[in-house]
Amino acid sequence: MTRALIAEDEPLLAQGLKAELARLWPELTLVACVGDGQSAVSQALLLQPQVCFLDIRMPGMSGLEAAQALVEDWPGDTPDATNAPFPLLVFVTAYDQYALQAFEVQALDYLVKPITTERLAECVKRLKARLNSIQQDGQQAGQQARELAPQTPAQTPEQASDILAQTMSQLRALLGNAAAPNTVPRLDVIQAQVGATVHLVPVDDVLYFEAADKYVRVVTAEREHLVRASLRELTPQLDAQRFWQVHRGTIVQARAIVTAKREESGKVTLTLKGRSEKLVASRLYAHLFKGM
Repeated sequence: MTRALIAEDEPLLAQGLKAELARLWPELTLVACVGDGQSAVSQALLLQPQVCFLDIRMPGMSGLEAAQALVEDWPGDTPDATNAPFPLLVFVTAYDQYALQAFEVQALDYLVKPITTERLAECVKRLKARLNSIQQDGQQAGQQARELAPQTPAQTPEQASDILAQTMSQLRALLGNAAAPNTVPRLDVIQAQVGATVHLVPVDDVLYFEAADKYVRVVTAEREHLVRASLRELTPQLDAQRFWQVHRGTIVQARAIVTAKREESGKVTLTLKGRSEKLVASRLYAHLFKGM
């Protein structure tokens, strides 16, 4: 039995997609239908569906951001994990510019609104084929493990997360493409207000930015400030060559990073100049840290 989740903020479109999927894929079980990205993430992590249909444009967290959160928080890629494999993602959009070449790989697909029966049927066919392939691979791996145990060590996270790595690669392309072209003026100074006083913080002095509810923490070697803005607003104003996004809620100045230690989970722990705390780079951005 295949489990699926739908995230669509337009109720009529959600009902239409549910009805068409029920007709085209009767054995599919819909475990949740939500109307925003944050609910999609929480329900997907809880219910672990095999397929997620994510509307790109949703209130608050977009479909792309929800996918990014799932990549960062999905628990099923450690050697002893009993969690479900990372789900196949299908993005739903009314905007043709999001129908990118990255979707040509079967680990991801896209549907452009209004969704036609023919296009949805093609998507279902591709999903079934991919799920069947995953199941066969899992059965073969299980048989090999039984035949070779105990001599064969457990799979490393790298070996066990091919689908996740493929998804991350495509999602990086999507996120980069969605942010371009960048015509927003560069930010040179952060104006952080504390009471009646406004502190002017040169961007060059900032070690990292961290999302904090409706604010962003602006951290330097000496102190930190809270500014009433979102990381989504600040990101286009920063030089991407100097300020690296390492997590959906963290952007770090590359020159401030002293060491980057890769963990078994695939995440990377960062130490910074002038700060005692450590930051975590998610699996989605672990590719930034490779030795020369």
